[in-house]
Amino acid sequence: MRITLGFILLIFQISISTAQTGTISGTIKTADGQHAEYVNIGLKNTSMGATTNKSGNYEIRKVPHGKYTLQISSIGLESKEVPVEVESGKTVIVHEIVLNESSEKLDEVIISASRAYKDNEMSSSMRLMRPILETPQNIQIVTGKVLADQQVISMSDGVLRNVSGATRVEHWGDMYTNITMRGSQIQAFRNGFNVVNSYWGPLTEDMSFVDHIEFVKGPAGFMLANGDPSGLYNVVTKKPTGVTKGEFTLTSGSYDLYRATIDLDGKLSRNGRLLYRLNVAGQNKNSFRAYEYNNRYSIAPVVSYQFDDRTKLTMEYTLQHSKMSDVGSFYVFSTEGYATLPVDFTTMPPGLAPTITNDHSLSFNFQHEINKNWKLTAQAAYYIFFQEGSDMWPAAVNTDGTMIRAVSIWDAKSEMTLAQFFVNGKIQTGQISHTILGGLDLGTKNYMADWSQNHQLDSIGAEFNTASPSYTTPVNGYPIPNRTLNLEARAVYSGGLIDQQYSGLYLQDELGFLENKIRLTLAGRYTFVKQSAWGGSPDEARHFSPRIGLSASIDKQTSVYALYDQAFTPQSGILANGKDVKPITGNNTEFGIKKDWGNGRWNTSLAIYRIMKNHELTSDPDSDPNSGLSVELGQKRSQGIEFDLRGTILPGLNLVANYAYTDSKVTKVTEGVTSISVGDVIPGFAKHTANSWLSYKIQNGVLKGTGASLGFTYLIDRATATWSKTENTKNLPDYFKLDGGIFWEKEKFKITANVFNILDKYLYSGGYYDYLPAYYWQTEAPRNLRLSLAYRF
Repeated sequence: MRITLGFILLIFQISISTAQTGTISGTIKTADGQHAEYVNIGLKNTSMGATTNKSGNYEIRKVPHGKYTLQISSIGLESKEVPVEVESGKTVIVHEIVLNESSEKLDEVIISASRAYKDNEMSSSMRLMRPILETPQNIQIVTGKVLADQQVISMSDGVLRNVSGATRVEHWGDMYTNITMRGSQIQAFRNGFNVVNSYWGPLTEDMSFVDHIEFVKGPAGFMLANGDPSGLYNVVTKKPTGVTKGEFTLTSGSYDLYRATIDLDGKLSRNGRLLYRLNVAGQNKNSFRAYEYNNRYSIAPVVSYQFDDRTKLTMEYTLQHSKMSDVGSFYVFSTEGYATLPVDFTTMPPGLAPTITNDHSLSFNFQHEINKNWKLTAQAAYYIFFQEGSDMWPAAVNTDGTMIRAVSIWDAKSEMTLAQFFVNGKIQTGQISHTILGGLDLGTKNYMADWSQNHQLDSIGAEFNTASPSYTTPVNGYPIPNRTLNLEARAVYSGGLIDQQYSGLYLQDELGFLENKIRLTLAGRYTFVKQSAWGGSPDEARHFSPRIGLSASIDKQTSVYALYDQAFTPQSGILANGKDVKPITGNNTEFGIKKDWGNGRWNTSLAIYRIMKNHELTSDPDSDPNSGLSVELGQKRSQGIEFDLRGTILPGLNLVANYAYTDSKVTKVTEGVTSISVGDVIPGFAKHTANSWLSYKIQNGVLKGTGASLGFTYLIDRATATWSKTENTKNLPDYFKLDGGIFWEKEKFKITANVFNILDKYLYSGGYYDYLPAYYWQTEAPRNLRLSLAYRF
């Protein structure tokens, strides 16, 4: 009873102490309307204070009741003092504070907008709670400022120029992204959840509700559930900041692009505990190819509630609706060779029914600070999308330039229920610090699709002629799919079922030596997976994956690292030889150096890696790609060098630049596979990839706020997108794309105009199908323009 009474009294004392304190929060901007990072905010005559984050926000917790003066200062910006009164148990929201540039500003000092191309911290969904500079892995962040300056409107629209070695070879418009990096297709994540449920998904994210994107090179399955040895990208959505603000953007462009977005951020309660964020977007978009379109809208509300200084719950819902023309219309086929048809050529007949997708996601994130050293996070998500549409694919391609077009039904449903629980903590044993991460991952995924119904638009003797195309009603009419049975019954009939259940336990200890200048990471993950696919029998697999990393700080701005990691990735498919599918296993060895320059204005990273992957599936080169048949490679090796630079070189001068050398080949072939040989180049990547984006804004004078941007993408020694026995189709020609534009911003307004493919080059990717046999390729848009007007309020 004494123990119980003592515990009750302790809780009572804590409650009284908590009730007698409050919180101060707010935001700081510069005179040009940009968020001010790294501004110091202190309470005068106390030791309490905070520093603004990348959004210009700050928060000072556990402030005793009373009146105070905020002291605000930053090198290169004017200082200010603001009175504030704190009430017990409440959050005081300080009105937005605007700082002007100081007349004593030094040339090397940067303001908030200057840091917008560089981010030092990963999101909490990455779990590591460690600055990127000290993490023993190559991690690159594409910030919201970069996305806005480049007028990126979806995940599949120009994001990859900002990351070394990332390419996008095959695509279906803005339907699915499918990114290749380090020789393989990487996994798609959102807020720390693996949202891949089939080769084609998920539906690519609209940028209206995206805060930033994190690219993790190499194995990251340990950190974020199951993943590929080549890496992942993690889309981090916008969250409430507690500051009342908003932004409205209108965008128009070539090929009838009309787009509007609104971003609202604020509080729903006077005490600032209940916050919201709402992002809404709508667009109509046609194509440089006739009869193609992609019309979308998205709605993304987020609500968070701060129970007390230590506990917070965030609830998020996202709806994406897409109505687009048949996804197969992006492909062009010919027996004559690549680029032998006009850049805007299409086989698409007008009047073909659209493909409609409704993508829903609902997530909950609960965070509780147990004490100053330990934090618990629990989150769960439910993802479901419905797709109803079709996919064009030729039944025959003839040497005289004629072909028989065919349309297959493509109705699909994807459903995922995911949960994660993890704890972050710090302890000290003598002179050694320990940064602990441990947790549990759980997931159930189900995918079903009907692609069994096929309709030929043309017939023998009445083929579609690519030399003299006719876009009247096809001779065999339009397909009329039979949807009498429910989707699951049709999916069973066509063998279009995938299901997966997985669980994983992991523990990591990062040991810090010599005042944390040397950091040794020791970790392990145990994963259990049960799955079945395409009508096959269920398979089970278990695997333990170790992780060893070493990071050392040469000085405060330079670190070197080494990493050995393993991956375990379930995969699904039907092997052409009828055998069971094995999970992908692999290991990664990586060395790198990271450095901040110019007092943290910009940074560079250099990584050297080698990845070995076993049992990976690839489409059977001897079969129709729509047959669903696969073969097992055996083993492949990817190795290379990556260099990334991002940040502000001089005040107003922002730069993103990167280069990657990628060498990916088959090293072992599974017995019985004759269509692939040792030494074959892995499809879908470029051996040399270089990108840049340079932006400069005038800082003073009459033209202050006016700027210009210029960037390029250069791909050299490109491999085709598919396997082929035809030797002269192994490589695609080099690729060079030049983009650029101008902008003007002042206070609450910004106008941006960019021209893409300035040189008006014929740009494409493709491959060769032996079974047709024919070349195929997908073209990109000729020279085109986008114009945006943004208003912040």
